Amino acid sequence: MKERAVLVRANYGHVELRLKEVMDERGISRNQLAKLIDARFEVVGKWYKGEVEKMDLDILARICYALDCTTEDLIRYVPGKEE
Repeated sequence: MKERAVLVRANYGHVELRLKEVMDERGISRNQLAKLIDARFEVVGKWYKGEVEKMDLDILARICYALDCTTEDLIRYVPGKEE
């Protein structure tokens, strides 16, 4: 029987979404943001909870415009810990 290689993921870190923190600082609700950016509440909810699987750059641009912020305010890279 031939051996199979197992995929090993490197500890490369992860990306955090900070929309909740930015919205809380500005006192804006998910419903308000959804209306401002003309998106469904569920879409804003995923961003708010950090559950976005694939980033829609148009939504990101609309959020930045509506909240008068930059992508750096909303997205943070957290490096992995070296083993």
